[in-house]
Amino acid sequence: MFRQALRKLSIPALRSARLTVSASQRNMSAKDSGSIGFTKEELKNRLTPLQYQVTQEKGTERAFSGEYEKNKEKGTYKCIVCGNLLFQSKHKYDSGSGWPSFYKTAREDAVETIEDKGHGMVRTEVVCDKCKAHLGHVFTDGPAPTGERYCMNSASLSFEKAGK
Repeated sequence: MFRQALRKLSIPALRSARLTVSASQRNMSAKDSGSIGFTKEELKNRLTPLQYQVTQEKGTERAFSGEYEKNKEKGTYKCIVCGNLLFQSKHKYDSGSGWPSFYKTAREDAVETIEDKGHGMVRTEVVCDKCKAHLGHVFTDGPAPTGERYCMNSASLSFEKAGK
C-alpha cells in the first residue's frame, strides 16, 4: 500500500525508495509515534513522506540512496524532527553499508538505544534522545576507538555545514 503511494509521487528519489516497515509500525497512533511535542498532522506537514516513514514508523531508506551517504563536507548532523545535535562529520566514515555511518555521537546523551527484535533478528535501534524519532541502528563492527557503527538513515538527519 505504501509503495503504491510512493509510485504516485513526482519526486524520483521517493518513488524509488524501498522501506522496511511492519504492519504494526504503520498503524502507530500520533501519541505512540515517539516525537514528543509534535502532533501527527504537524509532522506530516513538515516532513517529506520518506522522512515521516523513517522517523515515525521506523522505516529504512534504500541502501545507497540517502542524501548524506557520500557527504564528505565538514559540519554537524541534527535530528530532522527536532534539531537535536546528533553527530559530527569528523566521526563519519565510509562503512560500505550504504547509509551514513558514524563511530560515535556528538554528545553522550544525544541518542537513546533500544533493543529491536523486529525482522527476525536482534539489533539495537537508535532514536533521538530529545524527540524519540527513529534514526537507524548501531552495531559493534565499527572502527577504533569505539568499535561502534551508527548506521543512520539520511532521511532522519539534517546537515549544517561548518562555518554557518
